[in-house]
Amino acid sequence: MEARFLQLLAVLALCCAPARSAWLPATATFYGGADGSGTMYGACGYGNLYDQGYGVNNAALSTALFNDGASCGQCYVVICDTSKTAWCKPGTWVTVSATNFCPPNWSLPSDNGGWCNPPRPHFDMSQPAWETIAVYRAGIVPVLYQRIKCWRNGGVRFTINGFNYFELVLVTNVAGSGSIASMAVKGTNTGWLQMTRNWGANWQCLAALAGQGLSFALTSTGGQYILFQDVVPAWWQFGQTFSTYQNFDY
Repeated sequence: MEARFLQLLAVLALCCAPARSAWLPATATFYGGADGSGTMYGACGYGNLYDQGYGVNNAALSTALFNDGASCGQCYVVICDTSKTAWCKPGTWVTVSATNFCPPNWSLPSDNGGWCNPPRPHFDMSQPAWETIAVYRAGIVPVLYQRIKCWRNGGVRFTINGFNYFELVLVTNVAGSGSIASMAVKGTNTGWLQMTRNWGANWQCLAALAGQGLSFALTSTGGQYILFQDVVPAWWQFGQTFSTYQNFDY
């Protein structure tokens, strides 16, 4: 069994490259029901995960992994650690996107119910994702995980919310590293304005940009810079989403 487990790690190291980290230990539970519908509208702000392209293979991350929302959109390959439990489905693995936050439960000890308490690295996965690698009855299993490159269909999307002098831009469908490290916006009549993370994958700007065409400059957490020139027309309204043809490689 151990030899087979090591072979699986070797195969995944090849097929999931380029990886962003080594194999690391964690634990995993599940939530959201058999169809994963209970995982929608999480702390990253993606809303309906089917509509946004993230699908049912998603996970809520513990504090140690969530990084105050900076990890939203990142991708991880997760395998059940057959060397530590008999509740695994040997030879299986699943790739999940970070779409939610698993908050601490300070009323329970970290080794008995408080699975998402710091400093534990923990994945609270959708039930369909979980059942790819482990037996339902287990409840919680030890896992090994690795951050990997995200593959998305189409380009980065920008959804503009807010009002008057407050723009809140949700950035979705990010490939490559899956998450954004910095972001700036430029209106037709402004210079570049640095944006800050408000919550999850939502970035804010305190400026009067209504009636102006918008460009965005993004740097991924992998260090890649992309200029999204004139991707939002001047007639935009709050609540609208604008798709692009550009996306990240890393």
